[in-house]
Amino acid sequence: MTEFRAQTGAGEAPDPDAVHPRDSSAQAPTSVARLGDTIRGFVEKWGFVWVEGEVTSWNARGGNVFGRMKDLHTDASISFRVWSKTLQRLPSDLKVGDRVVACVKADYFVRQGDFSFTVSAMRHLGLGDQLERLERLRAQLRSEGLFDPARKKPIPFLPRLIGLVTGERSDAEKDIHRNAELRWPRVRFRTVHAAVQGDRCVPETMAALAALDADPEVDVIVIARGGGDSQHLLGFSDERLVRAVAAARTPVVSAIGHENDHPLLDDVADLRASTPTDAAKRLVPDVAEQRAMVSQLRSRLTTRLTQRVAHDISQLEQLRSRPVLRAPETMLRGREHELFVLVSRGRETSTRAVEAGARRVDELRASLRALSPASTLARGYAIAHLDGGAIVRDAEQAPAGAAVVVTVARGSFAARSEGRLDETGRSEAEN
Repeated sequence: MTEFRAQTGAGEAPDPDAVHPRDSSAQAPTSVARLGDTIRGFVEKWGFVWVEGEVTSWNARGGNVFGRMKDLHTDASISFRVWSKTLQRLPSDLKVGDRVVACVKADYFVRQGDFSFTVSAMRHLGLGDQLERLERLRAQLRSEGLFDPARKKPIPFLPRLIGLVTGERSDAEKDIHRNAELRWPRVRFRTVHAAVQGDRCVPETMAALAALDADPEVDVIVIARGGGDSQHLLGFSDERLVRAVAAARTPVVSAIGHENDHPLLDDVADLRASTPTDAAKRLVPDVAEQRAMVSQLRSRLTTRLTQRVAHDISQLEQLRSRPVLRAPETMLRGREHELFVLVSRGRETSTRAVEAGARRVDELRASLRALSPASTLARGYAIAHLDGGAIVRDAEQAPAGAAVVVTVARGSFAARSEGRLDETGRSEAEN
């Protein structure tokens, strides 16, 4: 402290324009500007001092950085600013959770009444204890598969009822309601308020999550909180809350802080939204966009159908314009002569075939008659049959007294054999 007091310029002559308690009263108060100038003049006399701590907030805006630094052993913290020119000289990997040593100088901004420290130098000393614990927990949960995208549940396209866990009368609640209702006016919420920082944050958030998860009407649950110091967001990296979100049956959306805030809840949730406003935009569709999409699809459908009908009409017109369909009798006339020729040729061919067949039949008939036994019988010959039907070919087959049937040209008659005739023509019976 001795060195610090020496650097602040203790023992210098008092400023005649400074405000002293004896110079003001209820009847003769000093102005806000004079009070601010007095504070600024006092602060400007302080010198530079090296401090050690853990970066708990690091917000880059307009090329500058606005952040906070926390004591390593207590809850004491300071706010600091890093201007763009200084930022170019600092390590590029500085971030929340780093343990650093910084050279700072106090600044008081009269217009805003804001007290802060301007950083002129900063360097790493290692990971802060808090960040180290979070990184170990993050690695453990990742090894257990709680961050695996395959286990995450899909968010419904248009939730019937949205469960919301947030602080009472918070800006996050207003942002979600306002932006969701602007996109889809008939959206419905069931809101359960819970502390979003401090010792009550984890148990109340877990109780609200359990109540909404047990409600069958709730399609999706949003855990939302506005931005803030990383110390205030520690509850959303608590292992108990993270595991409760992983075990929930209802899809859970994490909408904690700003884009650069990244509690463990973001990794285990089924959907991470950068802000509460972003969560509202990603939860419900924009009714105007959906109507425009429907109109666009209807227009495309009408265009496609019109094009298809016009194409088919054109095809029909092309078919109708072909000669075969425009004057089909032309094709018939061309085939008429061909058909007449074919019929005439078929009739002539069939006539010749019939005549040739008739001649052949006559020839066969004549041959048959010439070879037929009837012709032989007609010339006076006869055929003798025994009773069994056997034809008598040898006189020995018809001994004397044998019954014989004699067939002549016109019929048959019965006879009886007198036996074999000798050379003189006498039968055996006569001899």
